[in-house]
Amino acid sequence: QWYQRRVAITAGIEIREGRGCGPEGDHIHLQLNHLPPEQLALRLPGISETAMIFAGVDVNKEPIPVLPTVHYNMGGTPTNWRGEVITYDEEAGCDKVIPGLLAAGEVACASVHGANRLGANSLLDLVAFGRACAHTVKEDYTPGAAQSPLKDSAGESSIANIDRLRHTEGTEPSAKVRLEFQKTMQNYAAVFRTGEVLEEGVQKVHEVYQKMKHLKLADKGLIWNTDLIETLELQNIALNAVQTIESAAARKESRGAHAREDFPDRIDEYDYKQPLEGQEKKPLSEHWRKHTLSFQDAESGECTLKYRPVIDTTLDEEECKTVPPVIRAY
Repeated sequence: QWYQRRVAITAGIEIREGRGCGPEGDHIHLQLNHLPPEQLALRLPGISETAMIFAGVDVNKEPIPVLPTVHYNMGGTPTNWRGEVITYDEEAGCDKVIPGLLAAGEVACASVHGANRLGANSLLDLVAFGRACAHTVKEDYTPGAAQSPLKDSAGESSIANIDRLRHTEGTEPSAKVRLEFQKTMQNYAAVFRTGEVLEEGVQKVHEVYQKMKHLKLADKGLIWNTDLIETLELQNIALNAVQTIESAAARKESRGAHAREDFPDRIDEYDYKQPLEGQEKKPLSEHWRKHTLSFQDAESGECTLKYRPVIDTTLDEEECKTVPPVIRAY
């Protein structure tokens, strides 16, 4: 993993410093045609097939265009072990359950080590915490129970958003804005991260975000309107982009997939390289072993960051002892 990251960082530096390939200089070339065709077919059939499908490249004759990019989007709606969506009550200093709202799978972030990390883990996450949600519903809710009355305007904002997008007379096609978000995040929030790059990226992302007010749809209809669907998806992408890069710029350390060249070390509440005995625990504001909570005003794009502590203890100490953190070393 360390070597993969270093290769990706090196590729990113080459592109950022203007030595990339192609009309926009936005990728590098991976040359494989020095290998015999039979060896490529035997040892690298997947890469050969992927290059042909997505880049139209025959690896026996041409280099493959590659660029470092995001492997996976971690995080999501914070939940507890029961699948209940939570926020953090700063005054009480504890997590606060949002009644009646549950989440599991790709959308959720249960903050269990390994959950919501890799593709296969997302399936396990869905199975484990989907089951937890079912138990929570069974234990806490009664079929046929009376519900809180809905406001007369419930759902109107969603309908109004669709109508506004369909009838807007903007100047920015959603596909163009989506591509701008993609390139900006790839350039400023991918594998190669420094404070300077991230801060510049925050500014660039907000500039692109302002274009969301001027979107233009070619299709105004309601039947199989893929332009409308993609624009609704773009609204989600835009929120995700702003909150991701703002959170990354604020976190002045390296931890897991967040690897900063200017802050290469983890900053924990204790120095886990040393014996814990005799150490004084740092307050939450002085370390980074904590979860980022991001809140955003969709209209202005302004993002507010807050933090909540990591839950260290297991549900049952007798069944499973708490495992203290350790420094990842290679």
